[in-house]
Parts: sequence; C-alpha cells; structure tokens
Amino acid sequence: MILFPAIDIRGGKCVRLIQGDYGREIIYNDSPATMALEWEKQGATYIHIVDLDAAKTGKSLNQEAIAEIIRAVSVPVQVGGGIRTMDHVDIHIENGVNRVIIGTAAIQDQQFLTKSVEKYGGKIAVSIDARNGYVATDGWTKTSKVKAIDLLRELEEIGVQTVIYTDIMKDGMLQGPNFAELKMMNEASSIAIVASGGVSTEEDIEGLKEFDLYGAIIGKALYEGNLSLGKVMEEMR
Repeated sequence: MILFPAIDIRGGKCVRLIQGDYGREIIYNDSPATMALEWEKQGATYIHIVDLDAAKTGKSLNQEAIAEIIRAVSVPVQVGGGIRTMDHVDIHIENGVNRVIIGTAAIQDQQFLTKSVEKYGGKIAVSIDARNGYVATDGWTKTSKVKAIDLLRELEEIGVQTVIYTDIMKDGMLQGPNFAELKMMNEASSIAIVASGGVSTEEDIEGLKEFDLYGAIIGKALYEGNLSLGKVMEEMR
C-alpha cells in the first residue's frame, strides 16, 4: 500500500483546512517544495498535492508552487483541485505531473472526463469526495444527489483506473478513516482505491492494509506529529 503525504496549497503556501472549511485554515509551511523534500527524505515514494484555490474557483494560482515541487523531488507527484478543462490537464502533464486527479468535473462534465481518460489512460484519476455517502463538489461546498458507490461504477465503465475516496466528515479530524465505506468501495469495482480523510495512527494504516487498498493519503496527522512518516515507512519495509 502506497502512503501519500498530502501537500495542500493555498496562496502558494502549504496549509490544511479543517473539514474543507476555507475559513478554518492552518499554515504549516511557506514553501510547499521544502515540505515535499522533507517527505521524500522520510521515505515517501509518491506525493499528493491539492490546489485548494483551484478547487474552489476553478482557477489555479499555484502553478509555480506545484512546478517547484516537481523540480525539487525525484518521486512521482499527483495533483488535484479544480481541474475542469483539457488545457488544465495538458499543462499538468506537460509540467511533469505523473497523475492528474479530476474531481467536480467527473460529475458535471463526463465528456471531459472520458476524453481525458482516452488521451492519458492511467495518468487520470478521479477524486470522489463524499458526505454521508453522497458526492460533494466545488471544493466540498456543495453536496450532490449522486451516491458515491454509483459514481464509482460509472467511472469503471469509462475506464478510470484510480479513485481517491475522501470522507469529508473524517478529513482533518484525526478520528480515523471510515473503514466501512472504504471496504464497500474497494469491493464494488476493480478500480484502485486510495483512502483519504482521517488516517491518523499506525493502527489506521494497518486496518487499511487489510482491505488490500492501493494507497492511503496522510495529511494532518503528519503535520501535527501524530504520525512519523519515516517510522511508518521503515516499518512497512
């Protein structure tokens, strides 16, 4: 199981939002690239980036910060947040992003998602952010009437190979992931599932490994010191 340290970028800085609330922000580092290098030093084999500004507005203000991370580290990088046009996908791929994560647009513009998958295959992933089992969109500010598990099955038909599944109610709360939902999602299709939201202890990681998940994203637990990435990576080896 791959562990993805998360770097959420807003205004060019490494931050965390509590439950996706843009009014509840903590700044952890002024340099996302420095943060990425630290995670690589501790053993990270893949970096997960979220462009929070783009997630909310659809416009990226953080392209340079993302490019700096890609130049700084030798491990692959995946990026999500507000990716709603083919031009945006192309720019990320051309800049060296290994995997582009489409969120809101996967629901609102299926034609765009299909074209992206046809063009880039496994370099396209979809982020399913759920609140009480229903898909949330627009930087978590809206909740749709689409069930997460139904969307997952549609994505499989389109050819999506990787899904990042986030339970918003767990995100940033350090209360553990939603194991029941993750198990259900992992068993519902052949898509590789990356768990996100609430992963905060070594026991959480061990529990997710039992489901044979593809990966898990860790955010606040690393920044608050609840988990040591270096220690966890050493134990996993």
